[in-house]
Amino acid sequence: MIDLDPSEVIERVRSLQKDAADASCVARYHLSLRLLRRGMSLLDSVHPVPAEHRTDWLVTRIRLASTMTAVSSEISNDLAAGLAGLDDVRLLINAVEDPVLRAELNGSLNHNYAMRLMGVGRNEESLASFDQAIEHQEYRLAHGTDPESRMSAFTMTLASRGWVHIRLGNVREAQANLTRSLELAEKYELRGNAASTRRTLGTLALRMGDVPEALRLYDECERSYRALEMEIPPSLRLAQAEALLAAGLADEAGAHLDEILPVMVEEQSVSRELALAELYRASAALMGDDVELAREMAYSARRRMLKVGCLTCTANATLMGLKADARDALETGDVPASLPTRALRQAAKMPTPQLTDQAATARMLAVRLDIRRGNLKRAVETLHLVPRPGQLTPIDYRMLRRLCRAELAVAQGDRAKALTEIRSGLTELDAVRDRMGGLDLVSGTALHGQELADLAVKLVLERNDARRLFVWLERTRAQTYRYEPLSAGTDPELAARVAEVRGLGQAIQEAQHDGHPIGALRAKYNERLREAQRLGWHTGRWGRPRPVAGLAEVVGRLGERAMVSFAASGDELVAVVVAGGECRLVRLGSAGAAAESARVLNVDLDALAPDNLPERLAEVVMTSAHKQADKLDAQLIQPLAGVIGDRELVIVPTGPLYAVPWGVLPGLRGRPTVVAPSATAWLAAELTRSSSRARKIVLVRGPGLAGARGELEKLTTHYRTATTMTGAKATVKSVLRAMDGAKLAHFAAHGAHEPENALFSRLELADGALFGHEMAGLRQPPRQVVFAACELAMNRIRPGDEALGFASALLASGSRTVIAPLSRVGDLASAAAMDDYYRALAVRDSPALALADAIAVDPFRRPFVCLGAG
Repeated sequence: MIDLDPSEVIERVRSLQKDAADASCVARYHLSLRLLRRGMSLLDSVHPVPAEHRTDWLVTRIRLASTMTAVSSEISNDLAAGLAGLDDVRLLINAVEDPVLRAELNGSLNHNYAMRLMGVGRNEESLASFDQAIEHQEYRLAHGTDPESRMSAFTMTLASRGWVHIRLGNVREAQANLTRSLELAEKYELRGNAASTRRTLGTLALRMGDVPEALRLYDECERSYRALEMEIPPSLRLAQAEALLAAGLADEAGAHLDEILPVMVEEQSVSRELALAELYRASAALMGDDVELAREMAYSARRRMLKVGCLTCTANATLMGLKADARDALETGDVPASLPTRALRQAAKMPTPQLTDQAATARMLAVRLDIRRGNLKRAVETLHLVPRPGQLTPIDYRMLRRLCRAELAVAQGDRAKALTEIRSGLTELDAVRDRMGGLDLVSGTALHGQELADLAVKLVLERNDARRLFVWLERTRAQTYRYEPLSAGTDPELAARVAEVRGLGQAIQEAQHDGHPIGALRAKYNERLREAQRLGWHTGRWGRPRPVAGLAEVVGRLGERAMVSFAASGDELVAVVVAGGECRLVRLGSAGAAAESARVLNVDLDALAPDNLPERLAEVVMTSAHKQADKLDAQLIQPLAGVIGDRELVIVPTGPLYAVPWGVLPGLRGRPTVVAPSATAWLAAELTRSSSRARKIVLVRGPGLAGARGELEKLTTHYRTATTMTGAKATVKSVLRAMDGAKLAHFAAHGAHEPENALFSRLELADGALFGHEMAGLRQPPRQVVFAACELAMNRIRPGDEALGFASALLASGSRTVIAPLSRVGDLASAAAMDDYYRALAVRDSPALALADAIAVDPFRRPFVCLGAG
């Protein structure tokens, strides 16, 4: 006998079981098991059990044994032992006389049984056990007293059954279970359960292709956990990574996983969750073309999955390793005969219907490899075994299937059929893109169709068909600008988070000035920045899709101007030139050589920027800059001279050519030149000329610019009725309010491009940073914006030539013209350039013409570009 009363022992054991359950929820299974064993020892110490405590003692033992079996099987990865242990518990339950209590215990047991089966991918069996669990739980709720006490378990089982339905592709059933679970959890104020159910609803939204809704639900879930002071479960972090991958945001997903992987290793997270994190990291690496990291992570994930015993997870890890090897072989052209055979062998090992999609993906990899080896007969036979996509089939599966069909058509000599497949695939991708929210997600989607787009450009180039290439370039790149932005304004929650980021930025600057430590402030700044970025992903649809510009429309609008649209296929750089009503193709040599010259030129221009650069150093740098400008001119402009003549130009860059300040090239000095992300974007900007009635002029001066005071004073002579905002008046809120609906907004302020988080590129104002994100939220952006500030024409270029940056956010939001520098500019040089620009603008009434005149005075110290329309 022990000193404690049996009722006190039972209460202590129940407390231990609750602590163990909490530890299990955050994957601390070893701690959970220690607590459960301590509870079992306490129960065993009660001997004999008094008759009046017999039922309570037995029920407590049943619940403790059931939880212990579940936790033990998580640690040992021994499914058979886990299920056998639960069967032993079922025998104990049969000894309970009260039918209501017996139903309650059987409900819990069947829930645990189902969870074990679901954990190893045996979803049909798992669903049957969940059905039994819910039948018992509903009996308990209908016939027992105090039903509210069992509502938590019931909502958890409903949500879990919803998750199994998701795995089985049963959309309606999943939605019904999860909606009912959430409604009950909210009704009975079960906030933790509600948060977990939102996470599963997010997964359902993700499976249905609604990435913004998934991200919104995941964020709500995370905020709920934080409000409850609960640890964020690894499963939520992994779900967020999966959503980012679905959106094509490979870099963001990789950064997210690089943060959580070390924590999971340190906390000794369960092998399955750690393996999933590695698997997603492999996927992000492969999407980012880091094949070695993808292979390393995939193989590590597979080793862990084999220990866990999850058939589905192991198949996914095996498939990821196969994808990495296939990518290597296809890029090098060295495809060993064993590789497609290995892919087919792996597919044959994957049972259906459980692993239908995985087997199909392995077969599609084999198809691509066999096509490359010339084994078309087997490729055709294998492709026939690949099923058509279903309602919940991921976009990457759809795109891979289209790519296989297109590549096979090419190998069979039917280029028309190949282009039809590509066109159909891109239409499917459009449907996904149309549902995205925020510029980040819209621009990231292009990654999924990159190989299809590259193949289309390659096929058309082989035919030397300039007109068709123009059409395909417009169809495959810069699709962000195909959307007419919705005038919804900025989401209040997002605005509040951005304002917090701005305040923290100010606090960091003040602390640095005073010599105080900034580590904690910097960490909080980065955390709030991530939160703001995530909110921007799902605060509403970005815009309404509009048609891609046709060649005839562009020709009609160009008039006497010429458009040069650059494109690259492999290392070949070409230009499609539209001039004088004709469309010509000009081949321009190595894309890599042009990219390197553009990079070096940009470095040189940065070095030339300081106002008081030593004369000798300036000469050396200027010599190098001239050399790079001459090289670019010789490669990009001189071959076009006979076609473009002395026409004004509209240039559509590609990749690294976005960084070229065109006015410094000898062949373009003094020539009006406009830079646009696509002909569609240029045409949309051009067409705003006739619709805009804006008259307001806004002049803004930020802090710390030596030449800005005189610059704005000169501008007021040109615009006497302008709204001038300087000093303490130039706050973010007041500037944004003044800009909305303006004809012209001029900024004399320091700025910085953030390549890793382009929409948080910033302009420094009196009370902190004005971010590109906030520019994108204007209801009616200014018709023309001029940035006499550093680097704000720079962009982060994503696959598909999707450009993201401060200036591009304005263009995508509806501004007609943006004037900004592509590299650093000295304060005095900027002020002088702006004085020349506005004097010319008063005469010429054309931004492109005026800027060409201003740049020609001192092009290497005035690396401004005219973006949008001229």
